[in-house]
Order: sequence, then C-alpha cells, then structure tokens
Amino acid sequence: MVEAVLIDLFSLTANLQNKIQGLLHNTLEAIEKCSSIHAPFVYVMCCQRQGSERKGEQEFLLPALRGFQSLKTRMEVVCAQTTAAALYTVKQRLDEKDLSIIKVILPTLRKALMKVYIDHLFTAVYQFEFEDLQVVPDSESLQISEHQHEGQMLLSQDVALIQSEIQMYLESLPSLKGELTILRSSLIPDDIFLHGFTTRTGGISYIPTLSSCNLFSSCKRRDPQIVVKENLRRLANAAGFNPEAFHRVKVDHANAVCIMGKTEPDNYDGIVTNQKGVTLAAPGADCIPVLFADPVRRACGAAHSGWKGTLLGVSMATVNAMVSEYGCNMKDILVVLGPSVGPCCYKLPHESAKEFHRIDPKCVRLFDSASPYIDIRRATRILLERGGILPENIQDDSITDQNQNITFCTACHPDKFYSHFRDGTNFGTQIGFISIKD
Repeated sequence: MVEAVLIDLFSLTANLQNKIQGLLHNTLEAIEKCSSIHAPFVYVMCCQRQGSERKGEQEFLLPALRGFQSLKTRMEVVCAQTTAAALYTVKQRLDEKDLSIIKVILPTLRKALMKVYIDHLFTAVYQFEFEDLQVVPDSESLQISEHQHEGQMLLSQDVALIQSEIQMYLESLPSLKGELTILRSSLIPDDIFLHGFTTRTGGISYIPTLSSCNLFSSCKRRDPQIVVKENLRRLANAAGFNPEAFHRVKVDHANAVCIMGKTEPDNYDGIVTNQKGVTLAAPGADCIPVLFADPVRRACGAAHSGWKGTLLGVSMATVNAMVSEYGCNMKDILVVLGPSVGPCCYKLPHESAKEFHRIDPKCVRLFDSASPYIDIRRATRILLERGGILPENIQDDSITDQNQNITFCTACHPDKFYSHFRDGTNFGTQIGFISIKD
C-alpha cells in the first residue's frame, strides 16, 4: 500500500499557473478517490525561483489544494531552488514518519532525471513506483533538455551534473549535533602517523539513530552513500587526510586481511599498508575498531573486531600481515582499541560465551546465566599478548590514567557514539582511521 505520494511540478514554469492548478486538482482528486480507506501523505514539489518568496511561490497552488479534506492535514508543498534540495526535504519528511513506499507522479520527460536523483538520495529501504502526470509537452511548459524523452538513457554529463548538484547542496548543509570530534591516542606517535577515532557529531545525517556523522551506508539503512561521502569529506578536512585515498575494510566478521597494493579480497576485516598518504579505516558500532602502527618500519593497519572476528583472531592476523609483508618486529607494533561495547553492556548467548571463557574466564561475567556479559576488549588484549605484542604497547580501557582513555563503551554514551546493541537495525557507524604521514 502506497504510504506517500510525491507530485513533481518542479519542471513546470510559473507562467502556466492555471494549467498547473488544473493538473494538481485532477491529480489530487484521483489520489483521494483511490485512497478512501487509507489517505497517503502527499508532497507537492515545485521550483522556487530566485528572488521569490517561498510563501508567494506556493500561493498560486492554494486554489487547487482547497476542498481535499481527507488529504488536507497530510499534504505539504515543498519549494526549493533545485531538485536536489526539494527532494532531500521530502526525504526528511518521509524519514520523520518512517515511510518507505512512495508513488511519484511526474511529467513523463522528468522520469529518467528523477530516477537518478532517487538513486543517489535514497537506499533500497524505499520502494518507488512512477505514474505519469498528464502534461502536453511543449517548449513553454517544461524546463527539460531537448534530448530527453521517456525510455532514453541520460547522457553521462547529465548524470554528472545531477551528482554535482546534490553534492553542492549537501556541502551547504550545517553540521548537526555539534562540532566534529576526533579522539586520538597518546600511544601512536603523531609525527609519523595521522590517526583517530570518530564520534557521532559534526556530520549531516539527520535520522536520530544515524545522526550526525554516520560513516557507513547499506541497503538496510536510510542514509545513502552520498550523505556518508559528505560526512567523510568533512572528517577528512578536519583530520587532514585525502578522502580519495581512503580505504575501509569490507566487513565479513572474520579474519581475512587485505595487503594494500596486492589483489583485494572480496571481504576482509583487516587491512595493512606501508604507503604514505593512504588512509586505512575500520568501522565500529559496538565492534572494536583496532589501529596498528609500527614507527620503526613505518607501517600501519586497521581491523574490525566484533565478537566473531575476535574469536577468529583478526587482530593477530593483521599483526602477522605487517610482520610478513613489511618486516615489522612484533615488539615494535603499537595497538589501540577504539570505542566499542564494554563488558558492562554486552551479552552473548551461553554457547558463544563458552568460547570467550576458554580464552580466559575473566572475559565472561555471570557465566552460568543464559546470556553472560562478554569482554571482547580483554579477549583481544589477551590474544595480542599471547601472539607477542608487548602489554605496554596495547591501549584499551585498562589504561591507568583514565584521562587518556579513548576505549569508551559505545552503548553507554548515546551522545557520543553509535551502538547497534542499543539502537537496533538502523544504526550509525563510527570509524578508526590511520595513515602514514608524507
């Protein structure tokens, strides 16, 4: 069942007011007749010409909007100077109401364009269907390139222009939830390495569980890749790295490691390099983002260590890759565990807890319960020390000076961090990142 209807009048010129009013009236009448049981939310998208007041821009539509009592409280006119701005505003309204099934009613000649905007601004969470707005196309009524028509692919330069328009709009948006904040470890020498762990502030993601500096997009979440890209651009500007030389692990919750410069595996939870200026990153939203640095051999790495990856030894697999590929000495490698779910909050079923109990009984609290509390950080430290990493070269929440602690519990600090455990399926993601300075 359609939850929302978007009527796209953006391409219709203002000098055709009577025609637009008639079109809108007929369209709303059809919606009302088809929606007698469930009235959808209706958004009318139109162009705000430069120099015009938004209110004035909407006034000529008012006659067409009168009389639709069942839709009246569920209808909004969205005016903006660009399609990107208007559609992003509509997306915000849909997300506020958790709506996902949308019918788009638009001129036939706008369909190919609109699909490109939608592909960039929405994810697979949303379902769209399209219906033609009955417009007689002529040079006066539609502001559309002459080569476009239904069934014809857009030219690559048209797609590039749309991408540019969206990016410019997103770059103009204010940061949410405060300034962008980066946590840094005192263990990693900043004269050789650039590194940090992000928090959730300073980006543009607006959905509560994703706000604001979400750094991961997936088909199951409402934040599109282009928004994540803008958040990353802002992070890169603040941190001082090149977002075009940024490599994030392809999470598989296992222990494969990618060696930069060699064939990239399909999935991997660890990544290492000795190339300068290349930023490596591992996500975390309860799972541990782990950073590795060897100031002697000038090599670094990042790993994503959830409970499965911890048991599979992803951190030592990353260390071993640095040793085998770059000749690193185990005793020179520094390891920092970033913000992650703590033993105060994290539970696993008893069968999984047994595996952590085998590593060390201190990794499990209330072992005899159905869902014991698990300390994946302690387990990671123990496995690293057993593998040859010096205890003093590992920084985690056991640090003596708590003013230096950056291994906060993500579930305990909703103002600072994302947490899958706390927030559910539509959760945001922070990262740990590291690179070798030029």
